[in-house]
Amino acid sequence: MDKFVIRGGNPLGGTLRVSGSKNSALPCMAAAILTEEEVVLENIPQVRDIETERKLLTSMGAEVELGYGRAHHRTTISCRVLSDPTAKYEIVKTMRASSLVLGPLVARTGMARVSMPGGCAIGARPIDQHIKGLETMGAQIDYEHGYIEARAERLKGAHILFDKITVTGTEDLLMAAVLAEGETVMENCAREPEVTDLAALLTAMGAKVEGAGTPTIRVRGVDKLHGAKHRINPDRIEAGTFLVAGAITGGDLHVTQCKPAHLAAIIAKLQECGVRIEIAGEDQIRVRSEGQLRAADISTEEYPGFPTDMQAQYMALATQAEGASLVKENIFENRFMHVQELVRMGANIRVDGRTATVRGKTPLSAAAVMCSDLRASASLVLAALVADGESILDRVYNIDRGYERIEEKLRGVGAQIRRMGNVF
Repeated sequence: MDKFVIRGGNPLGGTLRVSGSKNSALPCMAAAILTEEEVVLENIPQVRDIETERKLLTSMGAEVELGYGRAHHRTTISCRVLSDPTAKYEIVKTMRASSLVLGPLVARTGMARVSMPGGCAIGARPIDQHIKGLETMGAQIDYEHGYIEARAERLKGAHILFDKITVTGTEDLLMAAVLAEGETVMENCAREPEVTDLAALLTAMGAKVEGAGTPTIRVRGVDKLHGAKHRINPDRIEAGTFLVAGAITGGDLHVTQCKPAHLAAIIAKLQECGVRIEIAGEDQIRVRSEGQLRAADISTEEYPGFPTDMQAQYMALATQAEGASLVKENIFENRFMHVQELVRMGANIRVDGRTATVRGKTPLSAAAVMCSDLRASASLVLAALVADGESILDRVYNIDRGYERIEEKLRGVGAQIRRMGNVF
């Protein structure tokens, strides 16, 4: 099992390139189910979840080519034949995005059998909104042995009001609606850039979608979609993680191939902490810090608010800020598992329900710590970069799910980090 060994104390300096967004790539790969023609996706990140999605599509009968290096992170997907519209448990047990194939499978083949989703153990991730929406569109839903079975001759356009904002629910039902008969209106939709990225691909495939990126999305169903080529958005969470890396180490970093407009909440909070941020054009941000950070409170919200996927990384930063920072987690009820590991490194953190109080500035010391989930892993990497001594991070397969060779990128800007074990 791979580990990271990190010696802290080096300010980071140089250029870090942001990879494509895993959370955009996964629904876009699922969207290929909707057509018999080839879908080509560029800027695909080389991470574990993408490989899991490849295995999932291949198990259904699709042909999937994943290319890196000279292929410029491109994947070509052909779902001309879907011989087995089943998302098997043994493939999807580590990835919650398995639910994203439910809508497109029913829309394309008339049936789907999908294992209940897995992924990080950060709290309940119910798919009741997916089910409710599909039933409103005329699907019959059954449950058997941990699987959801959905059937419909052809889905019908409907009015769908989400009881709560859900990114995967919005994406799943958007894909279902593009081949449904008639018009579908979805309200209280997620506004995340990943939703608009998916909508852009679907539009390129011939779908009729209006309002993506707003609370109300309208879809006029079509009989058939065609192939398309689409470039995946840069990963805003990886970009945010790199901005924190520059800030927490007192470094000077250029974070490139990102979209500053997608990072507004993160940038505003870093500036409140005393970090110097410069937007350099449409795809580059410079982050500079003298290490004199000020405490600031955050409260995670749906986009465009402060993202839950940056909460753990911000908490690592808060340990190095003067004063008390309140960190309130509103999205997931069990997303403080990194706290006990940060405390082992010397952090002063108290948790009361969904609010953590972080008191700084506290010196961190190296320790052996456990990576419990994807973003918790990133927070421990950040803490280790400023800790005194050599930290060992175990179970880094969690970070491999969503960060592309993060140790190589950080080493390129001055971090003392190495991997022990074999790359997946």
